[in-house]
Amino acid sequence: MLSLTVSERLALKGRAHALTPTVMIGNAGLTDAVLKEIAQTLKIHELIKIRVMSDDRLLRASMMESICEQLNAAPVQRIGKILVVYQPNPDLHQIELKKMPRHKGKKPLTKKQLGSR
Repeated sequence: MLSLTVSERLALKGRAHALTPTVMIGNAGLTDAVLKEIAQTLKIHELIKIRVMSDDRLLRASMMESICEQLNAAPVQRIGKILVVYQPNPDLHQIELKKMPRHKGKKPLTKKQLGSR
């Protein structure tokens, strides 16, 4: 499973805001066909939203973890029934992740300071 820094995760959250869910996980759960579809979509878009139809919060959390482990992706965000997943594609490299911006004191900015930008 990939790991992201705080600034990378914040940048990806901002990019994911305008996206619509491209893959839906129904009542059958996380099947091989769904995983294959998620993998294909990640290769094309790098950053996707997944809608889960289950009402169980723990099941959705375990789905996010298993998706990221099996596909070597990074979990970006989980809000309600929406999961946001990122997997860089070296061939396309559509999304540029920037380093954490610094201010005059040469200290990294806090989450609150980054959010206001």
